Amino acid sequence: MSQAIKMTVEIALSVVGLACLIWLTIRALKRAEDPARIIFKWAVTIPAVIFGLWLARGSGIFGPILIAVMGIILSIMWTPHISEWISRPLSSLYDGGTEPPEPKPYYSIAQAKRQRREFLQAVVAIREQLARFPNDFEGVMLLAAIQAEDLQDLPSAEITLNHFCEQPEPPPRQFAAAMNQLADWHIKLVQDFDSARAALEKITARFPDTELSLRAAQRIAHLGGTEKRVLASLDRQPVAMPEGVKNVGLLASSEHLRPTEADPTKLAAAYVKHLEEHPLDTEAREKLAVIYAEHYQRLDLAEGELNQLIETPNQPAKRVAHWLNLLADLQVQHGADYETVRGTLEKIVGRFPDLAAGEMARTRLGRLKLELKGRKQTRDVKLGVYEQNIGLKQGSPRQL
Repeated sequence: MSQAIKMTVEIALSVVGLACLIWLTIRALKRAEDPARIIFKWAVTIPAVIFGLWLARGSGIFGPILIAVMGIILSIMWTPHISEWISRPLSSLYDGGTEPPEPKPYYSIAQAKRQRREFLQAVVAIREQLARFPNDFEGVMLLAAIQAEDLQDLPSAEITLNHFCEQPEPPPRQFAAAMNQLADWHIKLVQDFDSARAALEKITARFPDTELSLRAAQRIAHLGGTEKRVLASLDRQPVAMPEGVKNVGLLASSEHLRPTEADPTKLAAAYVKHLEEHPLDTEAREKLAVIYAEHYQRLDLAEGELNQLIETPNQPAKRVAHWLNLLADLQVQHGADYETVRGTLEKIVGRFPDLAAGEMARTRLGRLKLELKGRKQTRDVKLGVYEQNIGLKQGSPRQL
């Protein structure tokens, strides 16, 4: 019974050893640069080992010598492979090992053809890559650029970008980049602002209540101004230049020559009307807040506009920090108390503790009392100078 168990164990070990040997051989053949050479070495090694062991059993004292000679011969054959197997884990850290490179598209041929103004051949080269890597963003944008800018075929470029954006789950930023680029081409190439607006509205419809939709809405709000500038540049009329002032250095005063500033009242009315149509235009709302504070001395209205910007979801952190700092500046300039300004700065620290804006707010909090005191002294000094000069004005009670 023990003999049978012993034979079973030996057979099992032999089978396992043979299986490991076969697996190692197949793996080595797959990774070998010259598989035929490896097969030849195994074909020589296996019979040589079997014959050497059989010969050594009946050679007495010469058996070890024969085994040593055979070991030297086999070591010469297999040393390069063994050393490669040992050093491969270390070398793989630098050369990537035997793992095949990740397949990716290459557009160098297409870009070279585009530089040589072989636009149709470049389109063919790009489509060959896109056939292997569908919806590759770089290839799609390069194809659309050649169609729109080089072949002057904007409809085809629009089809290319729309096909990319109509996939089930397009990457949001790539979708926005494609539609923004399409809007640029509609404005630059054919001055079609309605189509540009439609492209931007696709972003707000596909990704509502996101930073991408806010940026698109901001751009839509300014399309009117862009249209006026573009059309004016295309329809330039001769401008009659008025005659300059003669002997300007001899004038008693040049105040009447200073350009008139825009009327804040008219600007505020224009911004209010604009915001009724485009409530997400952050630039117009920020300017309106400054006019409320500086011209109307209505800090409460300015705070309302800025707080609306600050509390709008998905605004970039940099912009929110800017509006909070602007609110703090207006509060300091227009007489808000210490607790009010401190609350505004503490919002910056609370929202952005690890950003530069938070660190700057902490620094400003440390010197806030001095800042408010300096601002109060400045207002007091201005008021005092004004009162001292009252008696020098024409028609003042002292001169009557």
